[in-house]
Amino acid sequence: MRRKALASFTLLAALGGCHKQAAPAPQAQQTQAAPVAAPTAGGPDMSQKGKFIPEVEIKNGEGASAKLSDLKGKPVLVNLWATWCVPCIKELPTLDALAARDGAKLQVVVVNEDLEGARVVGPFLQKRPLKTLKPWMDTGNALMIPLKTASLPTTILYDANGKEVWRVSRDMDWTSKEAAALLAQAG
Repeated sequence: MRRKALASFTLLAALGGCHKQAAPAPQAQQTQAAPVAAPTAGGPDMSQKGKFIPEVEIKNGEGASAKLSDLKGKPVLVNLWATWCVPCIKELPTLDALAARDGAKLQVVVVNEDLEGARVVGPFLQKRPLKTLKPWMDTGNALMIPLKTASLPTTILYDANGKEVWRVSRDMDWTSKEAAALLAQAG
């Protein structure tokens, strides 16, 4: 019986994709301070527009403590991903190509959310090397709560002042015309 339950749980987890458990819905008597723009089908989510990059310390691509909020001066595209997330793996090469192509005008930062950090990311990248990007590590998932996201991949565009422009919570070809139109909104 335990084996059957474990097999059922494993199957459900595999079918669940890369989403983490969502936060409970707010109670009916609570009111929102201001209406937010809900994402259109497949379009960007604008509900967090104008919020600053969180002041959270994680490990940068060199392994040193750093904050994404220190990356001001030009737009920043932050991608949250994990080695176990199939859609994340699918889009990583396009993020790397985007960084190589547009690095002079756009900072592209991929933040790995694996709890085991370099121990799993190192071997993963040996099989799928990135030419331009050096992944940042968030082994404590410190960004997930302040960014109010529960799914991977999530990609967020910040303007040159560190304010959120939009976010996309799905995989995407970041070298496509659709991506170029979204990235043009960075200002």
